[in-house]
Amino acid sequence: MSKQPKYRQVADALRREIDNGTFPPGTRLPSENDLQARFDASRNTVRNGLGLLVSEGLISSSQGLGYEVRSHEVFELNASLFENLEFPQNGDAYNTNVTSAGRRPSQTFRVEMLPVPEETAQRLKVEAGTKAVLRFCHRFVDDVPWSTQATYYPGWLIEESPRLAEPGDIEEGTTRYLAARGIEQVGYFDEIATRMPTPEEARLLEIGAGVPVLLWTRTGYSADRPIRCTVTTFRGDLNRMNYEIGNLAARSDNT
Repeated sequence: MSKQPKYRQVADALRREIDNGTFPPGTRLPSENDLQARFDASRNTVRNGLGLLVSEGLISSSQGLGYEVRSHEVFELNASLFENLEFPQNGDAYNTNVTSAGRRPSQTFRVEMLPVPEETAQRLKVEAGTKAVLRFCHRFVDDVPWSTQATYYPGWLIEESPRLAEPGDIEEGTTRYLAARGIEQVGYFDEIATRMPTPEEARLLEIGAGVPVLLWTRTGYSADRPIRCTVTTFRGDLNRMNYEIGNLAARSDNT
């Protein structure tokens, strides 16, 4: 006999059935009454078990509609090729990556002149509170919220690259635009972290309970100083990142 609390037994059984496809993404779970009868458990026990699966991001609940298995069509981002000017691009890196994966990109966009937050100022090596251009994208894959991207460009850069401060997207991508202006990004430093979303992030990315966000901070450098800091916030349940480093011939299926 299991020593697990009854609500965990309910959650474990349903989790296994979600994993093995008994309840595929988009389907509704049996009603609470049906689950009570199946597990010989009280309504509170069943609700606690279902609540555990909600907190894990496996199911969602809707008033009057019961519980539904969440869809998890994961998008895989090759971070090594993102913004790599040697990689053929049709527009900016985001559109290229999503389109190459056979998915459909869309985004909303805004540009603001704002004081630089302290952590970003440290990365850009400018005084906190000095003005910078923020280019903010709210991005979607197949109409599902995928990420937000906030890029700060220091004020000194705007005089040399005025399109950074103009509303609207830069069709060829900002990295290519800067390179064409003689400001080449010769290196970048990446930081990757996870945490639970803020209320605003949960709203923008439509994140359910128990789903974390993945934070990808990339600071780009010219030969002599930082030129931008980009923070991309991903839905943790719909994204996976990878890097390609070194000779990967042995990884190919053709070898």
